[in-house]
Amino acid sequence: MLLLGACGTETAPRTGAQASQGPGTAAASATGSLGWGTMQPSGVTGARLTDDGRTLILDTRVPSGGGRACVRDLEAKVTESAPRTVRVQITFSSPSMDRASGCTEESPATTRVRLPEPLGRRTLVVDNGVQFTADGAGPPALRLCGEQGCQPPATGCTAASYEQALRAADAPRHTYRNAEHCDGRWLVLDFTWRTGPACAGSSEPGCDSHLGDRWFFRAQESGWQPVAHGRAGGCADVHRVEPAFPAALCAPLAPLSG
Repeated sequence: MLLLGACGTETAPRTGAQASQGPGTAAASATGSLGWGTMQPSGVTGARLTDDGRTLILDTRVPSGGGRACVRDLEAKVTESAPRTVRVQITFSSPSMDRASGCTEESPATTRVRLPEPLGRRTLVVDNGVQFTADGAGPPALRLCGEQGCQPPATGCTAASYEQALRAADAPRHTYRNAEHCDGRWLVLDFTWRTGPACAGSSEPGCDSHLGDRWFFRAQESGWQPVAHGRAGGCADVHRVEPAFPAALCAPLAPLSG
């Protein structure tokens, strides 16, 4: 459990939508009263800077409901200020881990923290996951970055771009790319993933079990976007959905086996 000293201010309304119980603990006292545990918010929805470029205001969501106070000590603290990134952690205390508290809803809240120096072009990382940047943003707001980070790799025929395509296709974890056919605007990816036990080097039945798939993509500014998938050879699978897909990439495809 991470406990932080107060270093910011808070505004936490008491009504809202469904709660998410973040990391933390809540232990009831010997008298049976509700215990307050330290936790993190379910999400960070926005960030903006004041005119000095150093005071950071963060929009988040916290537990609420039950006609009572559900949050104490909402605060943001700078945990790292490095040449490329600034890391901030948000914490608060709440009895919401115990549903008897009535804190079963969620509402917006804001907290602020003063940075050691202006953010500039550095990436802001909140609670180890959510990223913001001033690049491409309309001040005073910061731009919320996507899954690929604040400066995603350019869409193209590169390994990093192929990995983005796999994520866009919601490929299973530990997927292996088998073949790529790419012209910069269109892409075909064949990939497989293991389904058997982890028994590398063994000839036991099931150790080489795997499944495979083939996806077709169109290049967009945000990355490779899936347009079709299928295991048949040739262009039939993709041309049913996207006739403009170039035959030069799909006509030579053999059916996937397995």
